Amino acid sequence: MTTEETDVSQDKLWGGRFTQPTDKFVEEFTASIGFDKRLYHQDIRGSIAHARMLGKQGIIPIADVETIVHGLQQILQQIEAGEFDFSISLEDIHMNIEARLSAKIGEAGKRLHTGRSRNDQVALDIRLYLRDEIVEIVTFLDLLIDALLNKAEVNLDVVMPGYTHLQTAQPILFSHHLMAYVEMFKRDIARMEDCLKRVNVMPLGAGALAGTTFPIDRLYVAEQLGFPAITRNSLDSVSDRDFALEFLAASSILMMHLSRFSEELILWSTSEYKFIELSDSFCTGSSIMPQKKNPDVPELVRGKTGRVYGNLMALLTVMKSLPLAYNKDMQEDKEPLFDTIDNVKGCLKIFVDMIREFQVCELNMRRAASQGFSTATDVADYLVRKGLPFRDAHEAVGNAVKYCVENEMDITELSLTEWQLFSPYFDNDIFAAITIEASINARNVPGGTAREMVLSEILRCREGS
Repeated sequence: MTTEETDVSQDKLWGGRFTQPTDKFVEEFTASIGFDKRLYHQDIRGSIAHARMLGKQGIIPIADVETIVHGLQQILQQIEAGEFDFSISLEDIHMNIEARLSAKIGEAGKRLHTGRSRNDQVALDIRLYLRDEIVEIVTFLDLLIDALLNKAEVNLDVVMPGYTHLQTAQPILFSHHLMAYVEMFKRDIARMEDCLKRVNVMPLGAGALAGTTFPIDRLYVAEQLGFPAITRNSLDSVSDRDFALEFLAASSILMMHLSRFSEELILWSTSEYKFIELSDSFCTGSSIMPQKKNPDVPELVRGKTGRVYGNLMALLTVMKSLPLAYNKDMQEDKEPLFDTIDNVKGCLKIFVDMIREFQVCELNMRRAASQGFSTATDVADYLVRKGLPFRDAHEAVGNAVKYCVENEMDITELSLTEWQLFSPYFDNDIFAAITIEASINARNVPGGTAREMVLSEILRCREGS
């Protein structure tokens, strides 16, 4: 063996078959240590479980197991203390840790990789990592829901205009509007928790693609790592990224909800609406216009939504043509996944505080709710209750609205004589039927905007149902 051959095999844990060193740029191009080093905790945890299984099965000596475990625990402490130098030449987090372990404890460290491959090792690390992150994201969603419930309860009786097509439609309670987002975020939690079921499956033992010849105990490893199940096909185990795609899809829907809410917060905080006042802590000023208070936080959340969508499309594109089993393309799974996790958590964290701190401009909301003929549907319902078919009632009220537009007045300003121009069914009780409070409280059905219904939904959500 030449000196060069000796150097190659020593530098690379897989270098025995190679006679030339890796091109320097290729080394940098193919390395993933720059981003997958965040998996160090999961990698060490999985290696400890694997080592203990190897010892239990008599595949490696028990004395080596103890040496390996102790060495891995020391490496963990070094990484967390910032005393571990990651090497690009060792490509990824798995090789960096294994090389350091062998250098630290000698021959025992070289036995750790018995019965496994980097293919099933990385699949394990990603599942362990994503499992923890989903739990944290659900915790942030719970905090956001709690902040919305508090804001809704404090502002239970605040009235605002409800919109369709961004046009005034019917008066609703502001609390009812907030509770719509509570429902969205509850579904986001359900999606994350359902995704977790498919993430929480243990792939180690699949080897490179076909399993291993050693008598391993996969169920023992799964039990140590808290997995309720193991994967059932070795090819699928190392090539599956469905669970990551499902998480990215669920995250995209979650970000869509945050983006819609952001858009409304931005609109509501304009001088044209002035429905809310965002805290100064979540806004910035202008470099040229001294009067400006810009809603940068909701704007950034709205912007980051596209980034999360892009991450989903990136991984779908990576996976769409890959033959079984593992291909190097799949190294591109981590950056979209990590970026999505970081952005979703950041957006949720800042949203919780922003919701807690914004102020409601109640009078402005009520003033807007009283404009735009918002109780016109109630007038039609009034005529129906008097015996007029709905389509005839709809036409009569439409004529009344047209009359008001032509005379620059609101329907609340019509006299009884004017009402009766459009239908003989109108009587003095029409005036009580078209107040904002009457309109809201009349919708006293499950899911409606009536105060009683909204309060019952707040209480139901607080009870966790």
